[in-house]
Amino acid sequence: MKRRELFSSLASSVKKATQEKPEKQIRPPYNNDTSLFHKECPECDAKCATVCEVEIIKIAQDGTPFLDFSKSGCTYCDACAEACEVNVLTVENKKQINAHVYISRDECVSWEGVMCFSCKDPCLDNAIDFQAMFMPSINDNCTACGFCISRCPVQAIKVEGV
Repeated sequence: MKRRELFSSLASSVKKATQEKPEKQIRPPYNNDTSLFHKECPECDAKCATVCEVEIIKIAQDGTPFLDFSKSGCTYCDACAEACEVNVLTVENKKQINAHVYISRDECVSWEGVMCFSCKDPCLDNAIDFQAMFMPSINDNCTACGFCISRCPVQAIKVEGV
């Protein structure tokens, strides 16, 4: 075996192991029982994803809906809950998205002294504070809507399912 083949096989096995690690999905904000996603959604026709005006609801391989903030954020418009025929999502259970949004200080250019307000501009909830003109942090006003995530030029804003 050549050295290049050895490193290639080692790298592919490491990559495969990290791909198989299950990620906690960020679910739409209109539910109060996450177990219903696995019970009801795999047999559903995914109307929640088709009616989403900002197209952030995606359907995972297991048939359950999750939020993808890579292009936009949630407007809390109620359309997904109104379209859900199996009552996994209901308007009565409207709440904030169950996720933690934070800014990585190691990756944020503003923490390095570059003036950047890309995350603050789309935030309608005034949830991002700056110390002077730099060093942003997310405060308790955050609804985890995700609008700031796709706007960050260096992908320093992270979101984790809770």
